[in-house]
Amino acid sequence: MNSPQDETGSRHPEPQRPGQSISVGLVEDQQLVRQGIASLLEISEHIRVCWQAENGQQALSLLAQTPVDVLLSDIRMPRLDGIGMLQRLRADGNPVPVLMLTTFDDNELFLGSIDAGANGFLLKDVSLDKLCHAITQVAAGGCLIEPEVLQQLQEHRLQDGKAHNPLSERETDILRLIAGGLANKEIAAQVFLAEGTVKNHVSNILAKLDCRDRTQAVLLALAQGLI
Repeated sequence: MNSPQDETGSRHPEPQRPGQSISVGLVEDQQLVRQGIASLLEISEHIRVCWQAENGQQALSLLAQTPVDVLLSDIRMPRLDGIGMLQRLRADGNPVPVLMLTTFDDNELFLGSIDAGANGFLLKDVSLDKLCHAITQVAAGGCLIEPEVLQQLQEHRLQDGKAHNPLSERETDILRLIAGGLANKEIAAQVFLAEGTVKNHVSNILAKLDCRDRTQAVLLALAQGLI
């Protein structure tokens, strides 16, 4: 399932078309948790689990045989964890959205997942409604961090001291609009700038935050409390 792209190749969310099924690869080393999530998703009418893997290495092999729209993956796993799997995917130029499952007791793992190219984060005790919404959102090119996860990370950041914001006020405003799912043309209309000027601002934002794409920039900014 592909989403529209702007001039920079960034993907933007698009509405899920009626009757369109989202294929998911489930990566989780704990069998009981994995089977529980798969059983939950079987209830959904528009999401189907195509395959299950117990580590990142197995997931990469299955993905090569059967591509999916979204990977739903644990962070901690034996052999190859979620971050290692993500790094290999992005190094190979594979943009498949990855939604990470976490108990969130390690802030560095969370930030490492953002750096590796994750598209969203959910707690493992998430409800079916939230899980389906998150899968649909990242499949459409969006990003997501559960409020509980975001709050805990930002509290940790406050204890360590407020993160320096390298962005200008205008760039920060534009990044907030990007977080809202707006494309360059829509942002230009909101801030009364030419679309080309907005595109330049987006390029500057990615450079200053050292991010490969808009999704990573939004997640990093949310995690660090910049927006």
